[in-house]
Amino acid sequence: MKRREAREQAFVLIFERSINHDTTEDIIDAAGLANDFIVDDFAEKIAVGVEEKEEILDAQIEKNIRGWKIDRLSKVSRSLLKLAIYEMMFVEDIPISVSINEAIDIAKIYGGADDAPYVNGVLGSVAKELGEKKVNDKID
Repeated sequence: MKRREAREQAFVLIFERSINHDTTEDIIDAAGLANDFIVDDFAEKIAVGVEEKEEILDAQIEKNIRGWKIDRLSKVSRSLLKLAIYEMMFVEDIPISVSINEAIDIAKIYGGADDAPYVNGVLGSVAKELGEKKVNDKID
């Protein structure tokens, strides 16, 4: 499975968790029993990572959605923001620009007309903040 497809699979797992609040592992197990569904290792790693770091990710989203409350975001946008921000913060071998572009492309498929531009704007703010932090970390 290509990384793009695995990322989309991770999004579906994260989105499903936002609806039924089961653990990622429970969702994977249920899908496997029902459909002989096989989850890509990368997708599982990302979805489980998002679940484990959810408080950190939600805080990062809250900080960058200016004028909105996180509960008002669509489940698609919120799930994509968590996925992309997790990659940006915790997966070193993925360039930030790739995480942003992939999230925007997935938003165009699964979201409404406003999801892709909104996700782009929020992730741009996060990227700027993370870029400044990385530069400051190198200085210290």
